[in-house]
Amino acid sequence: MNHPPSLRFLLAHPAHFMALGCGSGLSMWAPGTVGTLFAWLTFVLLRPHLSDDLFLVFLALSFVVGVAAIHKTGKALGVVDHGSIVWDEIVPFWFVLLLTPTGLWWQLAAFVLFRLFDITKPQPARWFDQHMKNGLGVMMDDVIAAFYALLGIALLKWLLA
Repeated sequence: MNHPPSLRFLLAHPAHFMALGCGSGLSMWAPGTVGTLFAWLTFVLLRPHLSDDLFLVFLALSFVVGVAAIHKTGKALGVVDHGSIVWDEIVPFWFVLLLTPTGLWWQLAAFVLFRLFDITKPQPARWFDQHMKNGLGVMMDDVIAAFYALLGIALLKWLLA
């Protein structure tokens, strides 16, 4: 794992602040997991204030601006997918939580499944991770992990019905 950048780096540019998950990516321990936990916490805080439609617009904007922020920050760090860049975990996990049934246990299952698929990178996530060395590639492997997590949630829901 790459060493996390400094607080000075985090605050040097808005793109860095975003890409590093408002500082959650500075964690010395499992920054991707910490970033996903940050996503969960902020989802709980944001969701009551946004309709489904507005939340989807927020997600789309967060994705587009995030791709650019991730690309800029990766270039500045010299590593396209630096471990401290966690915006790619945050936005897709917000999407997962939006579509996950309500309740702590469902959200916990979504968290575990998302982290599992983000870490293992099943195809085509692995292809994006290995071949698209830019902000979009960094974001897309986590978008695919999100879809696998949602598939897992749907399967769990079906099995428990």
